[in-house]
Amino acid sequence: MRIFTMLCAGLFSLGVGAAPAWAQADSFSATSQTVASSAAQELIDLFFAAARSGQHDVIQEFLQHGFPVDVRNSAGFTPLMMATYYGHQPIVSTLLAYGADRCARDQKGHTALMAAIVKAEWGIARQLRQVDCDAHAVQTGQLTAEEFARVFGQQQQFQKLSED
Repeated sequence: MRIFTMLCAGLFSLGVGAAPAWAQADSFSATSQTVASSAAQELIDLFFAAARSGQHDVIQEFLQHGFPVDVRNSAGFTPLMMATYYGHQPIVSTLLAYGADRCARDQKGHTALMAAIVKAEWGIARQLRQVDCDAHAVQTGQLTAEEFARVFGQQQQFQKLSED
């Protein structure tokens, strides 16, 4: 974990993927940017792997060193969506404590709450439901959480969340 801490600190001090101003005029600028970008992508991949596999200590380490809580992967998922889908409530709680956007939508318009509905993670769904993200959905023509629950045959269970 100590090596990880040093790696994160070094990359964050470099701006995680941004080349220093003096390097832009340098002929090695493109190479240094590619290396930094590759290292940043590796960190993102590690962060998502930790969210997916339930490695709470790794998530904590990243966040304590300033890693962006709402970083997205190539599919537009956030770590909160990933942790929700795989049922890791402690990670969900930690991400929310660090300010994760529970209303963020992936490229298909799905939220973390919708991931909880699909996987029947009702404890997590209750936690995510504390903020209503549906007002914006109506304005943008996307499914509300209730409509999504109906599509997946979970409307009764979803209604129980509203009663709590």
